[in-house]
Amino acid sequence: MTHALETPPARSRRDFFRQAGQAALAGFAFPTIIPGSALGLSGKVAASNRISLGVVGTGNQGFNDIRSFLGDERVQIVAVCDVNRESPGYWDGKVGGREPARRLVEAHYAKEKSSGTYRGCDALVDYREILGRKDIDAVEVCTPDHWHAIPVIEACKAKKDIYCQKPLSLTIAEGRAMSFAVSKHGVVFQTGSQQRSDPQFRRACELVRNGRIGTLRSVLVGLPAGRQDYARTGDRKGAEPVPEGFEYDRWLGPAPAAPYAPARCHVNFRWILDYSGGQVTDWGGHHPDCAQWGMGTEMTGPVEIRRVKGVFPPDTIWNTATEYSFESVYENGVTMTISNKERMGVTFVGSEGNIHADRGRIETNPATLKDSKIGPDEVHLYKSDDHFRNFIDCVISRGPTAAPVEVAHRSITICHLGNIAMRLGREKLRWDPRTERIIGDDEASAMLSRPYRDPWKLPEA
Repeated sequence: MTHALETPPARSRRDFFRQAGQAALAGFAFPTIIPGSALGLSGKVAASNRISLGVVGTGNQGFNDIRSFLGDERVQIVAVCDVNRESPGYWDGKVGGREPARRLVEAHYAKEKSSGTYRGCDALVDYREILGRKDIDAVEVCTPDHWHAIPVIEACKAKKDIYCQKPLSLTIAEGRAMSFAVSKHGVVFQTGSQQRSDPQFRRACELVRNGRIGTLRSVLVGLPAGRQDYARTGDRKGAEPVPEGFEYDRWLGPAPAAPYAPARCHVNFRWILDYSGGQVTDWGGHHPDCAQWGMGTEMTGPVEIRRVKGVFPPDTIWNTATEYSFESVYENGVTMTISNKERMGVTFVGSEGNIHADRGRIETNPATLKDSKIGPDEVHLYKSDDHFRNFIDCVISRGPTAAPVEVAHRSITICHLGNIAMRLGREKLRWDPRTERIIGDDEASAMLSRPYRDPWKLPEA
């Protein structure tokens, strides 16, 4: 007799998890998340019964994320992919690339083997090799921002569940296309906005949503300034030969053609508008996202961007804003100010008090707010205390994740609009969050999307 929690050999592991999750959810009110333990997946799990994961992008954050997924006994990483074989040039000059990632994975799984060795993780150059594999259930996309939309949409079409690092997209049009693809193909999607799994941010947002500071008046969002040369290659901005083992043209992908320079790639892509949006969008995937969570506006957005200021010091390659400030105005009159001059984190200002949250801490005024109890009939926000495990829980249960794609799209849209206004020197932009259109400004509207370099195209969902 087959045990109820064994995977029948004729049924794919993916189908098994889908059906087991659906059965478990049948007894619970949506959107309860059924942890893996409820499906008999806690403790020691055979490799053949684990969620099979491929990782696309093994540089800075990707390397850290691999470690997090390796800590989940329900996951088996079977492939890593990066256009760089192996080199320094990452955070603090560390070495990254597909080969170091492969060694990390295989060293971890070797500990499970009596022989002390393991050779079961492929190191690939082309992400499409991962998406084409029937044995892979889920993928992480941890590439530079300009390389998020294409693999995410193609992963949706391949029916792979997706963990995608923040910021979600390079443009508003890409974010809309990604959200549409996730919805159309019914895949599980988690954005790497891990502050949604921080108990202090959740607590702050619950207090605000339940009126503990009275009527919400404004929200102040503090982000970092500057352009940090984390890899210490910022002075190497002139053209150099492409290093051996680095598929630079593939790294550029849909972005405009440009000569290779160490200050352009790996950790430093963040400071170049062809690939990212600087600190505004890097941290914009975090604090403004939590601000919208507390405001209850996570499925909409502002109606106006105003009081815009941006400083763009001249540089031969780096061209993102080093100082910035703009105010987002909502239909209900609440304003959200995003600035490098504000206190780091999120401050909710109400008629009867205020609450400040940052990673791992919360401060309230009056102080007694911190201990306020949320009653059973009040607003209780989605609870997750581990962002990576939450993703795997949802792959199994088929429930919603802590950071869904549409929520991430709406949050990063605010920062994209701020960047557009700063780049054009606009003091104000009018925005329709329903149609997702800039009103009365054709030049700004043209920046909602970007042209792609041949032969790359944004896939149709």
